[in-house]
Amino acid sequence: MERDTADKILEELARLYPDARPALEYKSPYELLVAVILSAQCTDERVNKVTDVLFKEHNTPESMLKLTQGELERYIYSCGFYHNKAAHILSASRDIVEKFGGEVPSAHEDLKKLAGVGQKTANVVYAVAFGGDAIAVDTHVFRVSNRLGLAHANTPEKTEQQLKEIIPQSDWSKAHHWLIYHGRRVCHSQRPDCPDCTLKGMCEFYGKTAPAQNSQAPQK
Repeated sequence: MERDTADKILEELARLYPDARPALEYKSPYELLVAVILSAQCTDERVNKVTDVLFKEHNTPESMLKLTQGELERYIYSCGFYHNKAAHILSASRDIVEKFGGEVPSAHEDLKKLAGVGQKTANVVYAVAFGGDAIAVDTHVFRVSNRLGLAHANTPEKTEQQLKEIIPQSDWSKAHHWLIYHGRRVCHSQRPDCPDCTLKGMCEFYGKTAPAQNSQAPQK
């Protein structure tokens, strides 16, 4: 995609979603970290309901580690994949206590060193909690960016790299939220609302799937 087109897409996304922000509710970097781990293949609405209960008593790594894995699983059961998520939360909490003095590290490379924390989680926490420049590629970002043509990749990792090459670094974090909002509100997985999308004129997916717009009517 030409950079001019990419810039126009980003300008329109910024216009559409000027107040785009994380939907997960949190009061500290640690709460955000736990919420992001829980959000994998789960709605933010469900995560917020679960953490509303969980964080009343266990909103620090020290208090979280007072729970057994089974006890934590009962808190987070409705988020799905609760066994792995509980293990990741406890492992990350242990590393935070033992390696970082009980504080979530603010450096991106240190976040990635936490057991149970992958690239996407590290990117979200780094960008949202600490104001760093990062693009976290979730299912919405992956789908929308590849449909638009901002990326042409078959993995989140490759998508992230391509987005970082075409989007100005100062917009990385904002673009992450713009793409999520567009994926939730317009560019749905199964039935994207292409007819009402203001980006359709610049969208590679629409250009390939829409009926030809310039075909001439048959001569009488």
